[in-house]
Order: sequence, then structure tokens, then C-alpha cells
Amino acid sequence: MSTVTYESNNNITHIYLDRAERYNALDKEMLTNLLEVLEKVEKNDDKVIILSGKGKAFCAGGDISMMTDFADRDFYQSVMKTVEAVVLKLYMMPKIVISAIQGSAVGLGLSLALTADYVVAQKESKLGMLFIGVGLAPDGGGHFWLRERLGTQRAKQFTWGMRQVDGEEAKRMGLIDMLTEKQVVEQANEMAEQMLTIPITAMLKTKMIYHNRQVDELKYYLNEEIEAQWELRHTEDHKEGVSAFLEKRKPNFKGN
Repeated sequence: MSTVTYESNNNITHIYLDRAERYNALDKEMLTNLLEVLEKVEKNDDKVIILSGKGKAFCAGGDISMMTDFADRDFYQSVMKTVEAVVLKLYMMPKIVISAIQGSAVGLGLSLALTADYVVAQKESKLGMLFIGVGLAPDGGGHFWLRERLGTQRAKQFTWGMRQVDGEEAKRMGLIDMLTEKQVVEQANEMAEQMLTIPITAMLKTKMIYHNRQVDELKYYLNEEIEAQWELRHTEDHKEGVSAFLEKRKPNFKGN
């Protein structure tokens, strides 16, 4: 059974992260499934994609069960290159992409959500990078997305803050585009239907003018993140962060 599903209705493609029992945490198989779905959807005639998660969360980030496997450089490179391919595919998608955040979007899950042209969330949604809690820096283009939306100074501070913000604060910060009291997928679908009534081809021209100019910068950030993550995974703080997470205790970081 695939951990990523999709359907097409009325010129709108819905893509669902479908691993609800793990809060849609992304493992290697799920990332591969997502890339395969994006490659298929890119070729259809729909003009809008809505990305959402099944169950109580949008995405809890990378599955921590992969941490031990990441000791193998080949496995690590394979996963990170798949992450890179996914976010580049979403960023350069010749369609309008809307991410619909219910529940939490953290770590890589937040990076994934921020690839979208529009980000919709509820008041109760929780957004955070949280990588620093396990001694890591953001990946999945997280540095690029945060700088685009927050500016460098606030992006750094948000990344370092080890906190999640709710939907209202995320809207004030500019981290999301729309706050809704409806079900997020319902709201996203209404937005998509409205877009289909206006010259969406002109919208896509504007999108690609911006994105074609900036894609090399995104690739720079992705490459730097892959190298930084590999170095950080060998630090004592990372080992302590993972141990504390698994043991459900507060980490005791030493700065090394």
C-alpha cells in the first residue's frame, strides 16, 4: 500500500501524505512514493495541486527511525537526494501548489509545506523547524524557504528558537498565507476553484519567471544543507538529541 496517494477532480489534483499512524513522518519509502506521484501529476492537465496529510497532522518531519541507517553514507546520500528531488519538483511544478496544514508541520514537514505557492493553516496548526532539538540544521531547503518568507535575521532566530508557533502567529509572521476556521483541505479546494476562474496561465507565467531565476539559489541551499547535516550527524549534541527524544527526556547539550 502506497504511503502517498492522489486523485484528480475538476482540474485539481489532491496529493495526500498517507501514513497517519506515524503522523505522516517521512521515511525513505514515503519520500520515494512522493517523488513518483509528483512525476506522474506533473504530466496531467490539472492546473492546481493541493498537498495535505491524512489523519491528525500534515507531516511530523523525517522519520527518526532512519537515524541509525544514516550512519551509512550511501543510504544518507540516497535519502537526501530524494528530498532534494521532491522539493525541486514542487518548486518548479508548472501548476499552482497549495499546501493545507492541519495539525503539525515540523522539520522536513514544514520545509515541504513551504515549497507551495500558497500555504493554508488553521489556528490550531503547529509549525516549527525544530531540527536544533536533535542537534541538526534545517534540510529540504528550509533555509531558503524561511529566508524567502521571514528574511535572514528572523529566519535564523526562528530556526534557533526550538519552538512551534500556532496558526495565528504563523500568519502574523508571514510563514503562512491564509488562516481558516474551515477544514484546511476544504479551504484550499475553494481557493483552487476560484483560481480556475481567472487567467491561471498568466499566474503560472509569473510563477516561473520568479522560480527560474531563483532555482539555482535553492539548489545551493540544498547542497549546503546535505553537507551540513552529514557533519552534524557526527556530533555529540546530535547523538544526545536523538537519545533524549527516544527516551522522552530533556537533552543535555554540551555544544560539541
